[in-house]
Amino acid sequence: MIKEIPRYNLGDILEFKKTHPCGGKAWKVIRTGVDFKVECTTCGRVVMIPRIDLRKKVKKVLERAEIPE
Repeated sequence: MIKEIPRYNLGDILEFKKTHPCGGKAWKVIRTGVDFKVECTTCGRVVMIPRIDLRKKVKKVLERAEIPE
C-alpha cells in the first residue's frame, strides 16, 4: 500500500498539530523545495522546515492557494 505524498503550494494555509508559542496553529507557505519556509499567520514568525518534517507536522490544509495557469 503506497501512501500519497501531499503537495503544498505557495500561499497554502496549513494547520499544524501543535500550537505555536504565540497561540496560532495556521501557517502560510512562502517557499517550497527541499525545505519549506512557512510564516505564522498570527505573529508573522518565519521558520524553515525540511519537507519530511513538514509532512509529519501538518494536520490539514485550511486553504488552498489558486495556481495561475
